[in-house]
Amino acid sequence: MDAIKAVQYYINRIVSDTSGMKVLLLDNETTSIISLVSTQSFLLSKETYLVDRIDNGSRDEMRHLKCVCFLRPTDSSIQALLDELRSPKYGDYYIYFSNILKKSMIELLAENDENEVVREIQEFYADYYATTPFLFHMGLTPAVHPLFAEGHSWNPGALARTVQGLGALLLSLKKRPNIRYEHNSAMALKLGQELEYIMDHESNLFGAKAGDKKLHLLIVDRKNDPVTPLLTQWTYHALLNDLIGINNGRIDLSYMPDVRPEIKEVMISQDQDTFFKQSQYLNFGDLGMSIKEFVDTYQSKTQSHHQIESISDMKRFVETYPEFRKLSGNVTKHVTLVGELSRIVSQNHLLEVSELEQSLACNEQHNNDLKTLRAMISNSKFPPENKVRCVILYALRYERAQGNATSELKQLLASNGIDADQVAMIDVVLRYAGASERQSDIFQNENLFSRGRNIFKGLQGVENVYTQHSPAIADMLEDLLRGRQGIHWQERLPNLDPKARPPTIGNESGMFNQDIIVFVVGGVTMEEELAVAKLNAKFESQNVRLMIGGTSIHKSATFLSELSTTFFP
Repeated sequence: MDAIKAVQYYINRIVSDTSGMKVLLLDNETTSIISLVSTQSFLLSKETYLVDRIDNGSRDEMRHLKCVCFLRPTDSSIQALLDELRSPKYGDYYIYFSNILKKSMIELLAENDENEVVREIQEFYADYYATTPFLFHMGLTPAVHPLFAEGHSWNPGALARTVQGLGALLLSLKKRPNIRYEHNSAMALKLGQELEYIMDHESNLFGAKAGDKKLHLLIVDRKNDPVTPLLTQWTYHALLNDLIGINNGRIDLSYMPDVRPEIKEVMISQDQDTFFKQSQYLNFGDLGMSIKEFVDTYQSKTQSHHQIESISDMKRFVETYPEFRKLSGNVTKHVTLVGELSRIVSQNHLLEVSELEQSLACNEQHNNDLKTLRAMISNSKFPPENKVRCVILYALRYERAQGNATSELKQLLASNGIDADQVAMIDVVLRYAGASERQSDIFQNENLFSRGRNIFKGLQGVENVYTQHSPAIADMLEDLLRGRQGIHWQERLPNLDPKARPPTIGNESGMFNQDIIVFVVGGVTMEEELAVAKLNAKFESQNVRLMIGGTSIHKSATFLSELSTTFFP
């Protein structure tokens, strides 16, 4: 169960099944889907002469070449393809769609293929963004696909895109799951119902209605854990995403002064970058040691290459030169990235901010938290967005506490020059995911048992003060995998069809030989993907495989931005 390999399989088929020199035409989304899992050199190795957009009308006519199209079956992509077929620029067309194609669309293509250039039409189900083997998302952004309609309900376009993407994921994995959803989430229920309808309607593709007894799809709602996306994450991958920004595997460094031309935009990929694969889950402190070792390795190889004293030495150098150049570029890239992360962490005083965030998320120390928060708000060295974020965490934790000072803190923010719209986000988050909206005790402080369990958990397995927090999803999955049935899973995560009575998740002795896909309506985070990676390693001997995805991948800025578009007062 590997999201990247599933998409790579289809990409390989697309460029390999059609032999000879060819052109690859993509649309806006399939361009991003492919760029996450493939490279230009791989496409060239499969005789792909040119990669371009289907909607680019200025392409040259090259009738001697074959054309391979990989498109989403959307109205805009279909229209662009129809325009192409009416005036073809290439000899033969082999068309692949990333999802299920309607019969009406096939008829429309046939009617417009007057030049009889279409040789093949197939469905290849790579209609989701595979970020890591265990992490995928649907690429929903407020500008393109706003998630929410009025209130806490689906925007129809976002719902359709999510159903299509999840359906494609299941088809690419050749799975039909048992679906469970968080019982307090109308959005999770709606998504499950729409997905079940598609699987029933396309039963020839998805297989028997009973589903795969060893696969569970758990649909959860971001509102039940608003804390995780608000915290500073300290792994390499998460820091790159949060502090610099990763867009479909690419990082834009052009804003940096004096940046070398070849690294103005860099690619981050597990497949193509050994250092990143080995370091993506390292915390910030360990990352410094790792990058030093990486540079030392490079320097030792550089010195060995300087010793060219014979023809055989020269031959050996020439043979290893491409690898040497790649290593050189990789060292430059990661040294630049880690240096920029260090600058941002220092400039924004993120270590101090994170310490308070973790205290608010993991410990109940009202007086100390309030004192520290007041001092932070009054200190001009901290950026406004970090002050607001910490007040939101305070408001969530102490919403029902005696002596709650959220109103006072909002006034203090305003008096220290924080924009009114930013201050208003505190109430926005409380309306979206306050105590009355959540179904789980994310702070584990509502009863004596959960408080004791939280204290015990805090004494073990914590690397440092900045990584104390454990996402609610991680705790939920660990309970499932260890067979802790005392938390009434049937009530918290009911089956979509209660009459079907599918197998329960795990048993008293824990889980084995089962797969779980967790999908987060409202966006998944890098911290949750890290938790899934750790659980996969921990329970590997029990043949349990986990995957997590969401409508998008969130950091604090995108999470708050998404809420502001719908819940703004």
